[in-house]
Amino acid sequence: MMNIKSKNEEFTLFNQLSDEWWNENGKFKILHQIKNHRMTYILDQINNRNIKNLKILDVGCGGGIICEPLARLGAKVTGIDFAPNNIKAAKIHSKKNKLNIKYIYNDIEKSKLNGKFDLILMFEVLEHLDNWKKTIKNIKKNLNKNGMIIISTINRNFLSKFFAIDIAENILNWIPKGTHDYNKLIKPEELKIILTKENFHFNNIKGLVFDPLNREWKLSNNYMINYFCSANLIN
Repeated sequence: MMNIKSKNEEFTLFNQLSDEWWNENGKFKILHQIKNHRMTYILDQINNRNIKNLKILDVGCGGGIICEPLARLGAKVTGIDFAPNNIKAAKIHSKKNKLNIKYIYNDIEKSKLNGKFDLILMFEVLEHLDNWKKTIKNIKKNLNKNGMIIISTINRNFLSKFFAIDIAENILNWIPKGTHDYNKLIKPEELKIILTKENFHFNNIKGLVFDPLNREWKLSNNYMINYFCSANLIN
């Protein structure tokens, strides 16, 4: 009986975590606010390719906030995260919504991934890694011919330090304090150099900015702080 009770308690715990991930006014509020912009950028980059035929890997998927809308569009989605609680929460929520998403608990910096994908997403991941350059070199092995990688991260300059760390973390508490290390932030030109070196064709770059007057996020040509970029593997 104790084992059964323990499993039930564990399920309740992760179910609560799942609810937090999907609470649009909760801990992950910003991720919900920018979800549509992330999706817009993804769909713009794949252009006229049929998303129903795409195998997509979401690295650092969290609770599956991007995995689920992609799956609803018919993509074959795999989400991977190094935090087991995130993966368990994602599985619970996708099961509730009858979505066929494969979730993997793994650390991409320490383990090799199996499988090939048409599109690999790395949203707000690189700036948290110990060696993001090595990770890009390794992850390209999981791309199919002409596969694409889409990255979002934070620029490294005075403005990004002020707004993404000093304001967002320490004053507005949009994200937990200590989430970002300024020295790990990545300039677009640095990312472009590594992608080119690893045999990628750098497609474009787009900024994500917050409009304080309307209190909303929007895609922009200003990439001084947050930005997206995409690149295709050259075969």
